[in-house]
Amino acid sequence: MLQGFEWHVPDDQGHWKRLQRSLMSLKSIGVDSIWIPPGCKAMTPSGNGYDIYDLYDLGEFDQKGSRSTKWGSKAELQSLASSARNLGIGIYWDAVLNHKAGADYTERFPAVKVDPKDRSVEISAVKEIEGWVGFSFAGRGGIYSPMKYSWHHFSGVDWDEARKKNAIYKVASKRWSDDVAHEKGNYDYLMFADLDYSNLEVQKDVLRWGEWIGSQLSLCGMRLDASKHYSADFQKKFVNHVRATVGPQFSFVAEYWSGDARVLMHYLQKMDHQLSLFDAPLVGRFSRFSRTGGADLRKIFNDTLVETKPAHAITLVMNHDTQPGQSLEAPIASFFMPLAYALILLRDKGQPCIFYGDLYGIRCGVKNPMTPSCGGKLPVLARARKLYAYGEQCDYFDQANCIGFVRYGNLYHPSGLACIMSNAGASQKRMYVGRNHAKEQWTDILGWHPRTVIIDKKGYGIFPVYEMQVSVWVNSAAEGRESLQEPFEGGIYED
Repeated sequence: MLQGFEWHVPDDQGHWKRLQRSLMSLKSIGVDSIWIPPGCKAMTPSGNGYDIYDLYDLGEFDQKGSRSTKWGSKAELQSLASSARNLGIGIYWDAVLNHKAGADYTERFPAVKVDPKDRSVEISAVKEIEGWVGFSFAGRGGIYSPMKYSWHHFSGVDWDEARKKNAIYKVASKRWSDDVAHEKGNYDYLMFADLDYSNLEVQKDVLRWGEWIGSQLSLCGMRLDASKHYSADFQKKFVNHVRATVGPQFSFVAEYWSGDARVLMHYLQKMDHQLSLFDAPLVGRFSRFSRTGGADLRKIFNDTLVETKPAHAITLVMNHDTQPGQSLEAPIASFFMPLAYALILLRDKGQPCIFYGDLYGIRCGVKNPMTPSCGGKLPVLARARKLYAYGEQCDYFDQANCIGFVRYGNLYHPSGLACIMSNAGASQKRMYVGRNHAKEQWTDILGWHPRTVIIDKKGYGIFPVYEMQVSVWVNSAAEGRESLQEPFEGGIYED
């Protein structure tokens, strides 16, 4: 999977076209699905879509100052999805269902202020406030859905227009959802106007939207944004409804951002294990290990989702929330990036997700620019997964600062690979790759180590690695070796 955007993608309404132009090159490195950014109309023309205004406007109606979204028009989006389908690349929709933003008008309603550190505690008497909760979607004119939203469709807001005051206000007649994260007492409220999923009209409209979006676009699945902030019971209902109406193979990935794998396991259980989750604990470990001298690499997967529930783990190194300068920033030392990507791309557990900013860089005059990570070798690692990361795996996690593993290949991909990495000094490791590889000459596909390793008659090789590096060793005559180094079209902003 590729996350097909980063936070600072240019605001030029050209991103759907950019992604469409890049499909062939992405396919060539083994990308088989793309998680695209939220494509519903945002509260401003430059909004990334997490500030969602209208679920039913995909860049089709003149609303909020623009017909297109930041990413492009509905027609361009449909063209992207169609081209991806023809290439066998699935598209994951980013579903922002927790809240609405950019209301068309205010309404007055009774509310109570809650403690921002413990939202279960009310800290004021009930009083009338004026909140931005009126959504008429006039530019759409009732097409696709007749639903209009009013204050009784929401459970809370964070702004009183009458008093020009910022606080967390709970609608007086409402309760926060019980089946949400327990952080801050109750983490139902996140931002903007918080949808109330105990309201049957809200449920009906969003369920209808799930069916509708599947009729408008060729999708393979959805990412559920902010899943810890709204009703898990409704999420389960939504998943079941979409699979019943769009297709039983429709895939779901939830963004439940918690560093505690036990919390993720509890959510998975609540959802009847019907979806996958981004492995937030793994991202945290990559960040900590990369910035801790001599960290014990043998423990890199401890207390992660990929260790405990690998079939439900989407492994990743960075995303739009953890990239430099963002709210959940999780800095990873540059030397560690290729180690981390080797650990998610080449191993047998988890489904890896490559970050757009790591593949293409973040170079658009922003405060925190990035060049493509892994010294530009990320496409090589991705191709290595496509060509060689098959079959059984044997781990050599026998030294604190130098670990390795071998993939033995399978009937259709027999070459296999050997990976070794160090977060300290140069090292080497004797690893078994199989008697069938005796006398073969193995070289580092990344080109970072110049040695040639001769596999002995017993199937062993002594594989070296330089300090603070990773090397991935493959038979120099293996099928596909020449394609590993083919240029990747990384100039995504070049016409």
